[in-house]
Amino acid sequence: MPPTIRRAVIPAAGLGSRLLPLTKATPKEMLPVGDKPVIEHTVRELVASGITDITIVVSGGKSLIQDHFRPSPGLVAQLRADGKSGYADAVEEVADLARTGHITYLDQHGPYGNGTPVLNAARAFGDEPVLVLWPDDVFVAEVPRAQQLIRAYMKTACPVLALLPMNRADSQRYGVPIVQEDMGGGMLRITGLVEKPKPADAPSQYAAIGGYVITPDIVDELRERTHRWYEARDRGEPVGEVYLTDAINAHAANHAVYGQVIQGTWYDTGNPADYLVAQMAHALAHPEYGPVLRDLVHRLDSSGSDGSSTTT
Repeated sequence: MPPTIRRAVIPAAGLGSRLLPLTKATPKEMLPVGDKPVIEHTVRELVASGITDITIVVSGGKSLIQDHFRPSPGLVAQLRADGKSGYADAVEEVADLARTGHITYLDQHGPYGNGTPVLNAARAFGDEPVLVLWPDDVFVAEVPRAQQLIRAYMKTACPVLALLPMNRADSQRYGVPIVQEDMGGGMLRITGLVEKPKPADAPSQYAAIGGYVITPDIVDELRERTHRWYEARDRGEPVGEVYLTDAINAHAANHAVYGQVIQGTWYDTGNPADYLVAQMAHALAHPEYGPVLRDLVHRLDSSGSDGSSTTT
């Protein structure tokens, strides 16, 4: 039986440039979706899936993330003294979540690219598999996406990518897997990824979205790519970025890699339009806020303007 997955990495060192100026002072990971910052949704998903060791890889200007998950006994005491026990309980729950997930923080260093934070954290992995989830994705699912990925790994003992069905017209937004075999139950054997192909060139009808189980072989591939990056830089040659998907793609050329089609709804918060969609969807699903927003939408539809009533 393959080793149990107990570790996860959340790369949170990006600039959030697509959301500027909103993210100039506030990390994109701390923007709210519903009544929680987006990164808390990711942490909750991991803890609900049995992960007990979470590394959040950060960069300068991300102290708000640590502050959010840090215990605040003074604030809790003040809230309880003011009779606001519900708020105090909510603050304590977030700190308990961080303790359960054993969150640690690591400063990113090395080449730019989303493979670097994984490699930065890899010294603690040993021979263990590890989950990698982006902090600007929110999944709503009966079974957490992370748990679905873990189940797929336990069946295969191989790297696993989270997949979703896509409209081929949208293929230029995603990495699209080359499917070798449909294993049933939403599991696909894949031999590589084609990055952002034209619709006519898309090798399948699936998109690779945020969520991976990576194995030590993938870490070795990242390490080799990083080594070559430094060699090229030292020779004065142009250098690009070190991408996790490139390492997985290279590994898939000669080794088994699988994709798991995720059951659930994915919200990407990395750009303004998608962020607003995520906000609206979560607010509409909220038992208190949902009715208020539906009433607002009804009034806007009726007035055709700013929600003010009209008379005839």
